[in-house]
Amino acid sequence: MPERRQYKRTSAAIRVEMQHPSIGLIVGFTKDISDGGARVEIENQPCPPVGTELQVRFRKSVGPINLDPVRMRVMHQNRNAIGLSFVR
Repeated sequence: MPERRQYKRTSAAIRVEMQHPSIGLIVGFTKDISDGGARVEIENQPCPPVGTELQVRFRKSVGPINLDPVRMRVMHQNRNAIGLSFVR
């Protein structure tokens, strides 16, 4: 099957803080990231439903990668992992 991805993915473990008014704060870690989005693993919290738009901050051990949250949408979920896409 040919590769259909638009963006090259890079393996990375970055802390992700996802916020939604009705869900609250969800914390996870990226498994991979690209210019189009990220695959995020979530432990001990329910995954947000597909289609949910979240405010997302990426953090490294010494501080944030992005100060202002970015809008991302849940595109798919599988067990404890979700696929997020940047909302442009």
